[in-house]
Amino acid sequence: MEPTLWADRGQALQLDVEGALGGCIGVSRLGSAQLPASTFSVWVQVRGISWVEAREGRFELRPGEWIALERDSRPLLQASRHGMCVGLSLNAETLRAISRLSECSLYPGRGQISRRDTRIVLHLWRGLERRIVDGAAGADIDAAALRPLLLHLAGLQGELRKRIHRCPGRSRLRQRQVFGRLQRARLYLEGNSDRVVRLSELADLTSFSSWYFSKTFHGLYDESPQTAGARMRLERAARLLRTSPMMIGEVAAACGFDNCCSFARAFKTRYGMSATRYRGGAATTASPTDSAKPVGGGRKAVAAAGP
Repeated sequence: MEPTLWADRGQALQLDVEGALGGCIGVSRLGSAQLPASTFSVWVQVRGISWVEAREGRFELRPGEWIALERDSRPLLQASRHGMCVGLSLNAETLRAISRLSECSLYPGRGQISRRDTRIVLHLWRGLERRIVDGAAGADIDAAALRPLLLHLAGLQGELRKRIHRCPGRSRLRQRQVFGRLQRARLYLEGNSDRVVRLSELADLTSFSSWYFSKTFHGLYDESPQTAGARMRLERAARLLRTSPMMIGEVAAACGFDNCCSFARAFKTRYGMSATRYRGGAATTASPTDSAKPVGGGRKAVAAAGP
């Protein structure tokens, strides 16, 4: 297993874990890290904000949010001034080992977890980190050592996995493979919510035909890829209206709308009010992301943000 790697206080890491079982990785306080194309990675934001750039697009992580990225994503993570994000990288060998434990299977995606679950992830991550640093098991650290953390991370995807049976396939393995590809396509839509994503892009990403992809996507998520993309662009617009000083026209352009008129119609259809009224505080619901609170603040969190 690779030693634990921290990118802290502005440090930039270009990681290469070829041939390794996997590793614990952290970024904090303006640190950044980029993973190679050979690893699947899972990240949990502990406090502050981090930004992710990957093949699937650009994402912002707030406290209590997680993101899982497929191999060949080559994610680049950048922590904010007070940000702290912990991650786990898994190479092909490790993924094959845990694939035999169906309860440990991980899929691309993004979501939010409670403060309690975030603390559990951090606790398990630190425990694994100590085993690596102290050399407690040496060369014997294998997929079994990762299992407690993997089980908990897989549990965070419980709601996602309930949809696997909707995927076509004669075997459970085939259904899981299809599900993983579609999850990545859905993540791609979210990561590119600043523009209109073509169906052909999603088909190429999943190695499906456009017809098969569209049909399977709708069967899994109960909406077409085009509808899902439009919804995510409007959700991005609503978030920008709540959190940024951008003008309405700038928000429309930042979310891939050709003009303010088409944006105004689409926004009012979805939210039942104009963008101006929404910004003015007439919206009665707030994004769960906005209400997330940091976990593990203070001296303990700062102490964790280092080798």
